[in-house]
Amino acid sequence: MTEKRAYPDLHEHLDALRAKGLVHTIDRPIDKDSELHPLVRWQFVGGMAESERKAFLFTNVVDGRGRKYSMPVLVGAIAANRDIYAVGMGVPLEKIPATWDHAVAHPIAPRVVERAVCQEVILEGAALQGEGNGLDRLPIPISTPGFDAAPTLTATNVITCDPETGVQNMGTYRAALKATDRLVVRMATRVGGAGGYQHYLKHQQKGEKWMPCAIVLGCPPCVAFVGPQKMPIGVDEFTVAGGLVGAPINVVKARTVDLLVPAEAEIVIEGFIDTEYCEPEAPFGESHGHIALEEFNMPMRVTAITHRRNPIVLSYISQVTPSESSVMKRVAYEPLFLSHLRGVLGIKGVKHVSLHEPLTALRRVVLVTYEQGTQRSEIWRGLYGAAAFKSDTGKICVAVNDDVHPDNADGLLWAISYRANPAEDIQILGHRGLGHGPRREHGKKEDATLLIDATMKEPMPPLALPKEEYMARARSIWAVCGLPPLRPQLPWHGSVVGDWLPEWDEAAKRAVLGRYLENGLISAAQRKKGVKPETKFRPPAKGERE
Repeated sequence: MTEKRAYPDLHEHLDALRAKGLVHTIDRPIDKDSELHPLVRWQFVGGMAESERKAFLFTNVVDGRGRKYSMPVLVGAIAANRDIYAVGMGVPLEKIPATWDHAVAHPIAPRVVERAVCQEVILEGAALQGEGNGLDRLPIPISTPGFDAAPTLTATNVITCDPETGVQNMGTYRAALKATDRLVVRMATRVGGAGGYQHYLKHQQKGEKWMPCAIVLGCPPCVAFVGPQKMPIGVDEFTVAGGLVGAPINVVKARTVDLLVPAEAEIVIEGFIDTEYCEPEAPFGESHGHIALEEFNMPMRVTAITHRRNPIVLSYISQVTPSESSVMKRVAYEPLFLSHLRGVLGIKGVKHVSLHEPLTALRRVVLVTYEQGTQRSEIWRGLYGAAAFKSDTGKICVAVNDDVHPDNADGLLWAISYRANPAEDIQILGHRGLGHGPRREHGKKEDATLLIDATMKEPMPPLALPKEEYMARARSIWAVCGLPPLRPQLPWHGSVVGDWLPEWDEAAKRAVLGRYLENGLISAAQRKKGVKPETKFRPPAKGERE
């Protein structure tokens, strides 16, 4: 039904993941309310490497009362790990930063089509009323069993329109089910928050009681990716999605609201958000890693649900990071930070920017990796730039060298411990917004920023671990001996960086070949009278000895 396109829909994306062995299919009955998300959660908290995480397709979904659903539920299919994200982007992982840069710089307007698969089935009027109908037909999981008060839409692209400019916005916001034809949407009201909330305010100012809204589940991946991205106010995310794939995104006019929706979506929930009344919503496990407690949010009256004949219900696993939502943000956000520091601010020596993921939800800790020997002024300019780039990201910004892996918190503490002088290498900046996180009981509206320069100030000796070749050889012997499976922790080998001379390298090579006595002859020839123990010694270069 839909016109030609240059991008896969969710069904085709799922086929591509299957072909790469990136999908677990679960055919046994799974309770969406108490079992589904906890099962997927184990691959994030069970000690598995990111590369081992996969999408989960649940084909036999029931609820807490034993009701069976005809629609399957898919979790982790957009960004359970970077490989899955790259499949959705259609480019190798290393090309994703350039793809995002090009998409933002070269947007492509969507193409309006007359017919679309997302409207093969249309539910309106009486079909939305009564138990088992409307929203109650959809197998929406409970994300945090034991805490959440309702099944909640998480994998959303929520579409609203600026009533003054006519430009649409598309953001990823949670929406809790309240009735078969009512849900409550939560849009961030903080500075730098939801574009949809800005539309809500404009409708209020114009005295309009209802704001048209469409909640899309199961977009084509290129469209799903733009929902969590923070685009400048006034940018239509459909145009950026077009830029990602280099072609227009097919859109179709919604049935009951004046909005354009993705033609190849799985499910579209149409309706109107009440701009006068708010309704209590939550508790819900939020992406900042805490339970969001009950608060007033935006009720939405559902006027239509449209979907494909064979829809898949997509759900994101979020809450405590790492999670699917944090992978999705991280892969896209880190290149934006790097581009800002290098391209916009022109800071020299920056090699990489990493947003710390486990528990801190990307926004709190930013690590900026510099080339060794970068000038101190550039290091501090980069820290200032990273702290100020996004209003809710960068409470703690740390500069490190590339011998510290940004995903290793132990290595980060090691660098701070040995390379940062608190009197000279730490600064605190005031007047920072609280950003995304749980409400503060003391009611303060501001926070502060901590900047740490944990780079080498002078050459330092290598880390005291065997070189890679010896650790790799030992690992092969480990496997042959049938010892327990290894999960290497970074760093797992030493490398020649910092203060290390060729003469010491030669001595080490002789030692592992059993020729340590030759080293003894060399050191014996370098004995010296009247020297205090622990006086530093630098061996003469080979030519000087001869």
